[in-house]
Amino acid sequence: MSSRLLIKGGRIVSPGPLCDQVADIAVADGRILAAGDIPQDFTPDQVIDAVGHWVSAGFIDLSHTLRQPGLEHKATIASECAAAARGGFTTLCTPPSTSPVNDSAPVTNLIFDQALGAAKAKVLPIGAMTKGLKGEQLSEMYALKQAGCVAVTNMRHPFRNNQVLKRCLEYACSQDILAFVCPQDSALAKDGCAHDGAIASKLGLVGIPTIAEVLSVAQWLILAEETEAQVHFSQISCARSVSMIAEAKARGLKVTADVAIANLLYTDSVISGYNPMFHVEPPLRSENDRQALLDGVNSGVIDAICSNHEPHESAAKQAPFAETASGMSQAELLCSHIVELIGGGELDQAAAIRALTTGPAAVLGIEAGTLESGAAGDIAVIDSESRWTVSEGSLVSRGKNTPSLGKSLPGRSLYTILDGAIVYSAENDI
Repeated sequence: MSSRLLIKGGRIVSPGPLCDQVADIAVADGRILAAGDIPQDFTPDQVIDAVGHWVSAGFIDLSHTLRQPGLEHKATIASECAAAARGGFTTLCTPPSTSPVNDSAPVTNLIFDQALGAAKAKVLPIGAMTKGLKGEQLSEMYALKQAGCVAVTNMRHPFRNNQVLKRCLEYACSQDILAFVCPQDSALAKDGCAHDGAIASKLGLVGIPTIAEVLSVAQWLILAEETEAQVHFSQISCARSVSMIAEAKARGLKVTADVAIANLLYTDSVISGYNPMFHVEPPLRSENDRQALLDGVNSGVIDAICSNHEPHESAAKQAPFAETASGMSQAELLCSHIVELIGGGELDQAAAIRALTTGPAAVLGIEAGTLESGAAGDIAVIDSESRWTVSEGSLVSRGKNTPSLGKSLPGRSLYTILDGAIVYSAENDI
């Protein structure tokens, strides 16, 4: 239940007129009543002392796998929404890779029902672009939109041919539906599990070349221009992709992009020990690619940073590198990694927070990500100075598949507030 909250003395880090200023925020009836100048007659039910801490709009994640329905042995909506709240996230876009695939309104409705029961985050389903993600027949895209899906995607599943792909974009455009694409040429990436470079070659691993992404980006850009569809590039990983998207934006194409936090943190050098925790898609690439992605966030060419949270059961990572399931558990760690990258001078603070708030909100076309008066009371209070040690016991997510286990990380969410209600408190660990 929402209450009247007063967040006192925090440093506002969200985009807006109060950015980088110390200010109070009043929340009432689930919305921000005032920021900065608090009405004298405002009487809060609870006061949160935010002195010395960052105050941001709640983070918005454009790729957060919840696993449910059908894959509860990996995670549940309840467990992963709780993990998201612990990481400062208030809004989550979840891909259609459920069982059954989210390619129809009944599955979408089921996800909404389960998310309401979890009550820890706003869940925005992304529907399947084709039936069963098989790339052959168009899904019921309009019905998915009517049911509440914010976009459609085929993830990295191939299309039968370019005619199907073109028809998908034409239909999406005609119904004003946002298309999420994970650019990767399936033939060039076949059986690959790592960046196609010297390290993968030395380790005897099948590589995924950068051209597999670059060719796909080029194809989608041509089709986006032809169909006038709104296309969002999800989880780009290559320097060339950044420059191509920048050029497309300059020409006025309706394209946006995000990057997974792992690709901002690591390069393919980390796989030299065959640690399966670093087996991810898209693969971790070169230092040149990583720097280009960081520059893309800092310049605004890349609109958002996503967690690309993919929780797995322990058995999924207990095999030789190439045979393990790809993906990292990142919901509770992204905030710390952002603080780490800002502290190291690699990410500009304003750009990083924008890429977690107003950036993804603009991609989705939703009113969220701000601390302005009247906005939803979705807020994260972040302690950027403290450190914590990552352990299986310290993670709420069912997925413990992170290379950060045993490491000390800077920064954590102290409070996460959803529609004016505290859904996570570090003090009470609720």
